[in-house]
This record gives sequence, structure tokens and C-alpha cells, in this order.
Amino acid sequence: MIKFLKTEEFNKDLRKLKKKFNSLDDDLETLKKVIEGYLPDPPPGTVRISGLGSSVKIPIYKVRKFRCRSLKGNGAKSGLRVIYAYDNPSEQIVFIEIYFKGNQENEDRERIIKDFSEK
Repeated sequence: MIKFLKTEEFNKDLRKLKKKFNSLDDDLETLKKVIEGYLPDPPPGTVRISGLGSSVKIPIYKVRKFRCRSLKGNGAKSGLRVIYAYDNPSEQIVFIEIYFKGNQENEDRERIIKDFSEK
């Protein structure tokens, strides 16, 4: 069984966004089920983030098609993005970042490198 973890920074992002999008907790539970259903591959609408440098060995993914019920009429093109790492050997998914595309252009690569580069 896959273990889902959240970084402290992810929890901060989530708390901020939940003020505007109150369905996020349920939406994330749905996302967890979708990810589990597709493993070891990422679900549709998810891309692997490249160019993080050779020190980041674990695959990092960006969910582009994240369905948020608080955004009426947008469906999977909600503008919300979720960044996660999939550690296959330990069967863990670590949620790294969640952001609204209207407020932030891309993922925080420095955060990913800081949290997931091998020392």
C-alpha cells in the first residue's frame, strides 16, 4: 500500500488555498486514489519535471489536470497544480507543493532541490 506524506511547506500552501477553495481536502483524497490507480505510471495530465539537476534522483511530477470542485465549470483545467515525488522502492508519495497558476507561474524548483537532492 502506498504511503502519502506532505511536506511542511505543502501544508502551508494547502492552508492558504483552502481559504479560497474549500473542497481541497476532498479533492486531494480523490487525487490520491487516482495516483494509486495508475502507479507505477503517472496519471493522465501529469508530467515529470525535468532539469532539476543530477542530485535529484527521485522522479518529481506535476499534476496539471487537478480537478477542484470549488472552481465551478473548470473541471480538470482548474489552474491548480500539485507537485509530488514518487519514491518507488519505499512506496511513498510525497506532496511537495500546491499552487494556483494565476498566482504563480511554475513550481518552486529551489524547494524541490532543497528537499530531494541527495547529499
